[in-house]
Amino acid sequence: MGAKYFGAAVKRREDPRFLRGEARYVDDVTLAGMLHAAFLRSPHAHARIAKIRTEAARALSGVERVFTFADLERWMRPLPLFGAVPPGLAAAIRFDLRQAPQFALCRERARHVGEIVAMVVAESRARAEDALDLIEVEWEPLPPVVDMVAAAQPGGPLIHPEWGTNVAIGFTHSIGDAEAAFARAEVVVSETFRIQRYVGMPIECRGVVAAWDRRDGTLTTWNSTQVSHFVQQGLTGALDLPPHKIRVVAPDLGGGFGTKASGYAEDALVPIAAMVLGRPVKWIEDRREHMAGAAHARHQTHEIALAATRDGTILGVRDRIWLDLGAYNVWGIVLPYNTVAHLIGPHRIRNMSVEVKGVVTNKTPNAPYRGAGRPETVFAMDRAVDCLARELRMDPAEIRRRNYIRADELPYDFGMPYRDGNPLVYDTGDFPAALEAALEAAGYRDFRREQARLRAQGVSRGIGISGYVEGTAIGPYEGATVKLDLLGRVTVATGAVSSGQGHETSFAQVAADALGVPLDWVTVIGGDTAAVPFGVGTFASRSAVTAGNSIADACREVRAKLARAAASLLEAAPEDVEIEDGQAFVRGTPGSAVTLARVVQASIPTFARPGVASPDFEASAYHHIPTVTYASAVHVAQVEVDTDTGGVQLLRYVVAHDCGRVINPVIVEGQVHGGVAQGVGGALFEDMQYDEQGQLLTGSLMDYAVPKADDLPRIETVHLEFPSPRNPLGVKGLGEGGAISPPAAIANAIEDALAPFGVRITETPVTPARIQALLSARSARSASP
Repeated sequence: MGAKYFGAAVKRREDPRFLRGEARYVDDVTLAGMLHAAFLRSPHAHARIAKIRTEAARALSGVERVFTFADLERWMRPLPLFGAVPPGLAAAIRFDLRQAPQFALCRERARHVGEIVAMVVAESRARAEDALDLIEVEWEPLPPVVDMVAAAQPGGPLIHPEWGTNVAIGFTHSIGDAEAAFARAEVVVSETFRIQRYVGMPIECRGVVAAWDRRDGTLTTWNSTQVSHFVQQGLTGALDLPPHKIRVVAPDLGGGFGTKASGYAEDALVPIAAMVLGRPVKWIEDRREHMAGAAHARHQTHEIALAATRDGTILGVRDRIWLDLGAYNVWGIVLPYNTVAHLIGPHRIRNMSVEVKGVVTNKTPNAPYRGAGRPETVFAMDRAVDCLARELRMDPAEIRRRNYIRADELPYDFGMPYRDGNPLVYDTGDFPAALEAALEAAGYRDFRREQARLRAQGVSRGIGISGYVEGTAIGPYEGATVKLDLLGRVTVATGAVSSGQGHETSFAQVAADALGVPLDWVTVIGGDTAAVPFGVGTFASRSAVTAGNSIADACREVRAKLARAAASLLEAAPEDVEIEDGQAFVRGTPGSAVTLARVVQASIPTFARPGVASPDFEASAYHHIPTVTYASAVHVAQVEVDTDTGGVQLLRYVVAHDCGRVINPVIVEGQVHGGVAQGVGGALFEDMQYDEQGQLLTGSLMDYAVPKADDLPRIETVHLEFPSPRNPLGVKGLGEGGAISPPAAIANAIEDALAPFGVRITETPVTPARIQALLSARSARSASP
């Protein structure tokens, strides 16, 4: 395949329609006779439903129907569950795994604030919400379970009594001999780190529109989802319909971040209502619903220890990890094992021992959010590495130089499986080179020299480093279909869904090069189950690897068909035909060129003669991805801390990263910048807080702080390209990477800035109040005799 477009900084083709306000989101879907749904949600964290009275709501003018579990019991199937243990992983680790069924409507008890109890369908959203106020529920409150560490202990209230425990997943794992490593260590550092609960916050909330066609028994639903085919699969089971009778369309998405990759009650309830009532039904989530009802994320505690020699060589790591999964373990092993698989990162550590407990609590269920366990585990490891450097009085950059895996050691086998069950073996990269590139770009040496001078003037500035290695693009495939029309123009359809990643541009670049056509000849369609029969979706930094390679495979097959047809026209052998810029010609004689439109049209039979070839210029591909590729990066943050107010100002932020071959550097930089912004939110601002009764305290954007434009510095990127040998395009995943290291890098920078005060950052977000409390506590200790 040539590289006319691959690697070029092509402007995003989708942007003009967004800038003109011409994008089509779910809320833009308007159908004749459409009704509107609203949901009654539990006000209690944990309560039994004694009785529901809906008569008054049903009698309200404009209300079409009120549904409870009893009304829709025939449709009530458990919502989709994910994260089963693959065979290769089950052979290595014994998981104590529990997953309870969750129904679209509460059956007997509610297990978190925001869980759906009833649905009202009315002529307008306002009328439906009026009817919600008329529904009477008799609640029998139950003891709430809020603290994940306490919840893991026996003897307390149980969320799922049939389990006999609140531990939804537990396992231990080790490589090497951690006990021996700690026994021979000259230095041991240990600390407890807490990563708060924070969430994906797309500008567009979730939404569903559904229309049932009684004539042919087909359902069409528009859904703001990252996983159209998963939604289709869920509806197939819930509605007892074959997949070809259910079309799921993901239109333009205003952000996803993993939040829109879960299976939700509304995905089923809105289509069920449309089928029962025989009219289209729409539901658009408001922000308060999103805060309480859409998936939460993060929230881990790590009791971590590092064993090392006096020269800074890390011998081993031990970690006890708790994860707060919320009320249901929807994602099985995904978050707990992702956390373990990414703990060591770029460090050369041969001995590891971990104990993991994923605990259910009376909170909104957790799901993967941009990074999915990686930001939490990288925070714990990189904070511990800085603690070790401080203990040894060694520069944080130097201790990483001594412990980062070298390029000549790759491929590097950890002796443990990845989450897909295949061996965890880093494919390519150069982690020390990324470290040096990031330090050089950030002016690390100059900063250190200037830092001492500024401290003498009472200015507290610090610099922090964090590095990660990320398993990206989990398989096993993504679907793609490529076809030409009568003029030789190209349509590419894929199961991957774009929520801002620029698929319409990057996939077109791949296809244009593979086919030999101009870029503007290619139209990309994503997330429509009618366009490609089998697909997976967009999450886990997977689209470039999985969909990109499937698109390239399908294009190569179509190109071969075109070459055979053109060979008949040109009276040449197919292997002598070249295709470039939308024309086919005999190699060495460009004057013989014919347009692809002529090749296609000559293949269509006429009354006078058959076509020169079969006109099936179409192909589908499902490129097999057995295991992940490993992207990596080093982040460097510079901060200034106001010790009077506790305020933190980000001065500079540098990312040196490797995502394999770069398809489009403009899109890559945008992905990095967006991820960093969300990571900054996790480091300094965002905190989904609950009180001891399981009530959500930060349930609106008045209370839940997200970073603003003026909170972000200029983000500088250094591109390093180490192609992966695991796919023909040589690409690695990128989408999540920017969000992984900011909490660790920024916390390290803040602690570095406050080094003269002797404080330690052990939890996020690092708010001004938290910094002031640390400084006050240190002052009190210093003042005491």
